[in-house]
Amino acid sequence: MGNVQRAAHLSESAALKPLGLDCTAEAIARRIEEGTFQNIVVLAGAGLSVSAGIPDFRSEGTGLFSKFREMGLPRPEDVFDIRYFPEHPEPFYELCKDMWPGNYQPTPSHYFIRLLHEKGLLLRCFTQNIDSLETLAGLPKSKVVAAHGNFDSASCIATKEPVPIEIAKAHLKKGDWKTLRDKYGGLVKPDIVFYGEALSESFRTRMDEDMPQADLLIVMGTSLKVAPFASLPNMVPDLCPRLLINRELVGQREAEELQGFRFNTHDNYRDVALLGDCDAGVRMICERLGWTGKLKKLMAERKGVPPLPHLTVKAHKIMKQSWALRPYRPIVVKEPPADDIPEEDIPDEEERLEVAVPEEEIAGEGDGNAMGG
Repeated sequence: MGNVQRAAHLSESAALKPLGLDCTAEAIARRIEEGTFQNIVVLAGAGLSVSAGIPDFRSEGTGLFSKFREMGLPRPEDVFDIRYFPEHPEPFYELCKDMWPGNYQPTPSHYFIRLLHEKGLLLRCFTQNIDSLETLAGLPKSKVVAAHGNFDSASCIATKEPVPIEIAKAHLKKGDWKTLRDKYGGLVKPDIVFYGEALSESFRTRMDEDMPQADLLIVMGTSLKVAPFASLPNMVPDLCPRLLINRELVGQREAEELQGFRFNTHDNYRDVALLGDCDAGVRMICERLGWTGKLKKLMAERKGVPPLPHLTVKAHKIMKQSWALRPYRPIVVKEPPADDIPEEDIPDEEERLEVAVPEEEIAGEGDGNAMGG
């Protein structure tokens, strides 16, 4: 199929596309407002908790892996390796002292997910995070799938027997892990999934049941580098829009592969990137939907919750460009007789992509904001 024919075909089939040919955050917000989405699935990563003061894992210099490297671990990932832990439990127990729920407060992004639930729009929140901030923000446990476990429960790695979480917390916060070990017949740890351990059956069950039901996928603050979590965006229906709120593009399709996000490609019909910090993206969405007051009311339930970010002029400009940027808009023409089209007048793929988003349209979007997630 030639370039002109393919563009015409995309135009004719636009009615079948979830966002038409308008792959923008504005289009998604408009459909939320219209009640199009009733089964929203959220995928959350470490970027969701950064404004709470919890460092992410992979950021160079500030991430947890950088700190573990300074502690002399052979590999930073070893702190979460079930083969390393029995011989060297101290690094993980040091991490536990800092990570117990209550040491940090949920962020505006956590309360945004709760707001989706209270409006009856949230099917499930799948989180990679082990900080339990989703439930601390008031999201029911039944709505949260902690892919890598969290601090809600604990057990002995030798006997597999559960250990009351409050008892585990009392000892581990004092560094008294040896007393726990002697009492329960082996090392005790919160039920966080380590490398080398299988994910829970509940995760796989919810993954298989929930992803096919999603009518909107929101991916927030994750690198999408860890399997099987990284594969979840590919499990939603083909007509389910997918919104990424993140500091950078992730999870993009490689070359001719069918899987992955299709940002800025000629065949994108449902993928939208809102680039910047999670909290700033949440603020823009809530302002657009008139939800800001309700979000702030939920945030006021707890002391110490980080405020919604103030968007600087520079940051707001970046955000607004992400908000309304159309990654691809095909040229729509009626197909004239073939002998009426000089060969040199048919635009090739590269030329069409160059004119897909006129510079004056981007420049005219207004002042905006920057983020990180």
